[in-house]
Amino acid sequence: MAVILGPNRYGKAETRVVRVVRDGGVHHIKDVNVSSALSGDMDEAHLSGDNTAILPTDTQKNTAYAFARKYGVDQIEDFALLLARHYVSSQPAVHHARVEIEEYFWDRIPVQGPSGERHSFVRSGREVRTCVVHHDRDGTTTVLSGLKDLVVLNSTGSEFHGFAVDEYTTLQPVTDRILATEVSAAWRHVSDGSPFGKSYSEVRRCLLEAFAETHSLSLQQTLYAMGKRVLETRGEICEVRLAMPNKHHFPVDLTPFGLDNPDEVFYAADRPYGLIEGAVLDDDAPAARFAWE
Repeated sequence: MAVILGPNRYGKAETRVVRVVRDGGVHHIKDVNVSSALSGDMDEAHLSGDNTAILPTDTQKNTAYAFARKYGVDQIEDFALLLARHYVSSQPAVHHARVEIEEYFWDRIPVQGPSGERHSFVRSGREVRTCVVHHDRDGTTTVLSGLKDLVVLNSTGSEFHGFAVDEYTTLQPVTDRILATEVSAAWRHVSDGSPFGKSYSEVRRCLLEAFAETHSLSLQQTLYAMGKRVLETRGEICEVRLAMPNKHHFPVDLTPFGLDNPDEVFYAADRPYGLIEGAVLDDDAPAARFAWE
């Protein structure tokens, strides 16, 4: 039996960077989590312990901090591109860089400080903006933008019936139910020159509008409608991938208390839950060269 080294990469995970921009008495915050992973001509680190080709993960952490100071952090995709290109261009052994960034949102508290300054914020919701950038030595770049933890709910306008039944099926068909989910979405840009900020806002709007406007016969149908709306509306996007758990809401039986329940009182089940995943893509778009993960 021959033993060989397979695909490998290494990097620094979850470098938390908070960048404060002081515009006089008005402050602005960017709160991001940066993870980098490098691969290339570095097999000897595994095979013989020779670290000549290894840029320390601590250096990758420091680079994220230094670049935040030197260049600022505006759109997370642009910051990820900056880091990925730096690693590939500055290190001969690095042939491919993957940079993933999460952004956490803060809302300004509309109250001035004691001297009239505006420097107070409150963390907004659970939604997280995401991106993954892949950059190769040959110049090939893929930009994946996205979001996660976007919780949405339709209190009506959802059905589920006509499904397959076997000896273990107990679920009853319904023609009116609550449809709730926590959207994780990623979308692939046609090029690395998109106006990422506007694109993010518009894709998010498309996802929410399609969710609200679709009379759903299944969460699968809603997923496809959301991805389709993005592709039909935003020409800079060629593929959308969605993961949507079905956050079940079940009517509570109030008959033991002499009360009816005309679909007004529910309990939200934590687990188990259905998990619906799928990709919607432009059939004319080039195939993604790099893995989505």
